[in-house]
Amino acid sequence: MTDLAASLATAWREGRALDATAWRNDLGDAAQAYEVQEHVARAMGWFDTAVPRHWKSGGPSREVVLTHAPLPPDGVRASPADYRDMHFNAPGIESEIALRLGEAVTPERAAALTPETARTLIDAMTVSIEIVDSRWRDPASASALLRLADQQSHGALVLGDWVPYVARDWAAQACETRIGGAAADVRVGTHSMGDPAWLLPTWLRHATRNGAIVPAGTIVTTGSWVGVLPVRKGDTVVVEFPGIGRAEAQL
Repeated sequence: MTDLAASLATAWREGRALDATAWRNDLGDAAQAYEVQEHVARAMGWFDTAVPRHWKSGGPSREVVLTHAPLPPDGVRASPADYRDMHFNAPGIESEIALRLGEAVTPERAAALTPETARTLIDAMTVSIEIVDSRWRDPASASALLRLADQQSHGALVLGDWVPYVARDWAAQACETRIGGAAADVRVGTHSMGDPAWLLPTWLRHATRNGAIVPAGTIVTTGSWVGVLPVRKGDTVVVEFPGIGRAEAQL
C-alpha cells in the first residue's frame, strides 16, 4: 500500500495519470483504500488539523455502502472560482449541495446519530461544484477500491454563498447546470439519496472512527444531482439550485 500511495502522490504532484492494471491486486477492502488516502494526504502535506475541514461523501443510493474522502484544501475555492492555474487529466463536474456543521461532533455523538437527529447539526448549506478527476489513466478500468484510494476521484471543489440550512422538499428541488454555451441541463429531485443530509451519520462515523472530534465549520459535499458531466479546459460552469443559490467555475 505504501508503494501505491507514493505513486498516487507523485501523480498528484506531476499532474499525470497511472495505469490501474499495475495495482489491481493491491487493495483488499475499503479500510486499506482509506489508509492509502491518509498516506497520500501526509505525503502531500494537505492537512494540518486532526480532521480535514472539507470532505466529499455519497453513493448511488441509500442501499449501498457510502464512501468518503477528505479534500485537498488548495482546490477548495469560493465562487466564482478560477481553475486555469490547475491541471486536470480528464475533468468532469458534479452539481451538488454542500452542508456545514454548526457544532463539533464527538465519536460518541456520531455513533448515536440518525438522519433525523443529524440535521440539527447543520447550520448552513450552499451550492457546490465538484470537479471530478482521476489519477488513473482509464478510470473505468480502475477498481472501485482504487478509485476510493484516489480521494474518490476528486479534483477540486467550488463553494457558493452560504445560506441558513432549512428543510426543503428535495423531491421538488430543481438543479440547473450550464456548461459553456450549451443549453441548461435541468434536473428535479435527482439526488441519489433523496436528501443531501441523509448521509451525515455515516460520514461523521467515518470521520470520527479514530477517535477524532469533527469541529464546527467542517464542510461536506453530498453527492451529484447530474451524475458526472464532461467538461473541457476553458469551459465556464454555472450551477444553480433555485431557492438556495448558485456557483460558478472557470476551467
